[in-house]
Amino acid sequence: MNLPKTTLEQWQVVAAIVEEGGFAQAAARLHRSQSAVSYAVARLQEQLGVALFRQEGRRMLLTEAGAALLRDAHAVLAGAHRLERRAAALAGGWEAEVRLAADSLFPLEALLAAFSGFADHCRDTRLQVREEVMSGVDDALLGAEVDLAIAGRVPQGFLGEWLLDAEFIACVAPTHPLAGRDEVSEADLRQHVQVVLRDSGSRQPRDEGWLGAAQRWTVSQPETGIAMVERGLAFAWLARHRIRGQLAAGGLRVLPLVHGGMRKASLYLVLPDAAGLGPAGRHLADCLRREAAAWRADGGAAAQ
Repeated sequence: MNLPKTTLEQWQVVAAIVEEGGFAQAAARLHRSQSAVSYAVARLQEQLGVALFRQEGRRMLLTEAGAALLRDAHAVLAGAHRLERRAAALAGGWEAEVRLAADSLFPLEALLAAFSGFADHCRDTRLQVREEVMSGVDDALLGAEVDLAIAGRVPQGFLGEWLLDAEFIACVAPTHPLAGRDEVSEADLRQHVQVVLRDSGSRQPRDEGWLGAAQRWTVSQPETGIAMVERGLAFAWLARHRIRGQLAAGGLRVLPLVHGGMRKASLYLVLPDAAGLGPAGRHLADCLRREAAAWRADGGAAAQ
């Protein structure tokens, strides 16, 4: 079956006629003569073997077949425009893609706000995000797999810029046996199940936060650990900014530990090759700095 070889230019003419309401108006918008516009439509209809327009008064309206074909053409035209913008961005030195590894501890609201700023300014650059736990970010940096990272510690050989501190607090559900205590010791904790978050790294995985409880449950997602604590299945040190709602509603209680009830963890922005980072990568780094500062100013980890 031999398919007609239509062009993007022909479909641009059809779209302009529909949007402007006539051949003369479309010709003015496209800076072409009316006869050239008419010829382009006639040639297209001849190639397709269907009528695209019907005249109603002084207006040219799409036929049913024309409307159906133009809907498909719009998707092709939009793709062509994106391709042109992308080529222009690449020619101007913008990266085709920026790769980020982010520690899952980084506040989601700050991360999404940074991505929004990136999208507004770098719409023709793809963004690839790896969400990691603890040393998973180290692996991405050491393997030269990312252009920038939000890390819980700065691996040897890299420089890091402090972004924010997150607080971890020991919590249980109101139904947990430890919830009614006036004072809880380390020995008390060891008699109960503790939930910890699995390190996503493989080179040198860390085992941070485990107290050495009689039984340890390990999960891959922080939301799963929080849900387990809410159900009264275990205790855990949870990031305060993730459980503000549960603390305010009474769904979680802070354990009255004799000592060590609160821990802090810092997050750093790491640029493995700051000098070689392109404009899109630099803009994303600026967005992350700005949103981390806004999160700190808004109360950050201390807000409840």
